[in-house]
Amino acid sequence: MGSVEIADDARRIAEAFVEARRESRALPDFPGDIPEALDDAYAVQDHAIAFDGRKIGGWKVGRINPPRDGVDRLAGPIFTDTIVDAREGLEMPIFGEGFGAAEAEFLLRLRAAPPAGKTRFTEEEAADLIDVVHVGIEIASSPFPGINQHGPTVTISDYGNNNGLVIGAAIPDWRSADIKAWPVTLDINGERIGAATAETMLDGPVGAVRFLLELMAARGIALEAGQWVSSGAVTGVHPVEPGDEVVCRFGEGFEVSCGITAA
Repeated sequence: MGSVEIADDARRIAEAFVEARRESRALPDFPGDIPEALDDAYAVQDHAIAFDGRKIGGWKVGRINPPRDGVDRLAGPIFTDTIVDAREGLEMPIFGEGFGAAEAEFLLRLRAAPPAGKTRFTEEEAADLIDVVHVGIEIASSPFPGINQHGPTVTISDYGNNNGLVIGAAIPDWRSADIKAWPVTLDINGERIGAATAETMLDGPVGAVRFLLELMAARGIALEAGQWVSSGAVTGVHPVEPGDEVVCRFGEGFEVSCGITAA
């Protein structure tokens, strides 16, 4: 397939996903040929971001397991209008006939844009670009119900399977809090579904930021001060349905919750 054909297919896939999201309808099948390489999938994502037109308020980072071509993480945009502060009675939408899940995550906010032209970062340099860390919930949802069954290029093609972010409480003195060792749990409808620590997340939440900084530099996308990084599912990706209630607990005394509704 030639480069023009690849670009046209990427555009068609991107527009099909964006239109399905706008109309809150399912896509029973992947809308085109599944991208072969990660770069091809990010080309779809780039087209989708441009076609969508909404402001990006952050980026989700997820794990690729097993790694693809030596890469063990992926990323997708989180739009500003889907980022909300935690509050009592909050409901978050999923695509009811597509895929929906909730994930307990540490959310890290950039205090500044990374230096222009810098393409490699140490963990310490990544940490220096973070001003606050919060607990939170990522809502993973796609109009395509099989988004997690066909490998990372499919997930990347539809915004990394993101459909929202719930911002919980800030963690005081996060640098010295050893958040990687905190116990994290996720309950659905009062039942314990997942429990783990961030020590299972490759090089942890700050490592997710380091990955994102390098990926965005390679993609030519400028990160901005104030954008959030949803650093990866601590306890796993837990399917949810409309009507479910999700409660995530972090360490000693941090809790964030939301209900799930149909988009």
